[in-house]
Amino acid sequence: MLIAGPTASGKSSTALEIAERSGQRGRPAMIVNADSMQVYDALRVLTARPSPADEMRALHRLYGHVAAEARYSAGAWLRDLAVVLKEAQESSQLPILVGGTGLYFKAATEGLAATPVVPREVRERWSAQLAAGGAAALHAELRKRDPAAAASIRPTDPQRLARALEVLEATGRPLAEWRQRQHPPLLTGNVACFVFEPDRAQLYQGIENRFDKMVDAGALDEVRALLARGLDPALPVMKAIGVRAFSAFLSGEIALGAAVEKAKTESRRYAKRQMTWFRNQMRGWERVRS
Repeated sequence: MLIAGPTASGKSSTALEIAERSGQRGRPAMIVNADSMQVYDALRVLTARPSPADEMRALHRLYGHVAAEARYSAGAWLRDLAVVLKEAQESSQLPILVGGTGLYFKAATEGLAATPVVPREVRERWSAQLAAGGAAALHAELRKRDPAAAASIRPTDPQRLARALEVLEATGRPLAEWRQRQHPPLLTGNVACFVFEPDRAQLYQGIENRFDKMVDAGALDEVRALLARGLDPALPVMKAIGVRAFSAFLSGEIALGAAVEKAKTESRRYAKRQMTWFRNQMRGWERVRS
């Protein structure tokens, strides 16, 4: 079973209820994360990962299992998912995939282009180049080495620019060539697919309320602890919603109220992008409206 939806739409609580009902009917279930920010070992509160109490009610997999220092990808998630699905099959458990990362669902149901493993030293070299010259410098370099890739990537997208250069250096082949090699989907056959489509006004109000609760639950302390790890600002975990806003408050740049409002605005915009993506990319999924 797959349950997708925008942030703060209630999909995780629904998955938990379904898992408990399934267990009561004789088939244990496991809840499997399909959210790209909830994989990291930091920011449990800020990314709305299941609480310890929730994890006592049902088995949860692929939550908080990746170090914040890592650059986790859809390909890495697929590899981890394959292990979890095999475990579920061998133990006759119902896997319930839930999250808001559309690319994860698309990769699991439609397959994903093959991408190579890039040596750490290559990644670190391009990360240093990014820190020194910014995205514009990387885009200029990519334009020299792989004009086709440079034309397809925004000059303001540092992560994709660095990835294209890393792959080219590590393998001698452009990223487009690697993407022509498609891995088959992991999920085929009888798969129930649901996507939440909440009323937008209610969703936005839910986002507002949840962020207020996050502050009370220790989100600021989480960000403070994350900053203390001295991570590269370009790492995916550093782009989690609320990190930049709360970092600005902790450094004295803005007031707490302004940071919270900034994070809420960022979350609403993200939810809007998610809903647009789901509407365009998940046409055959059953809609759950509220």
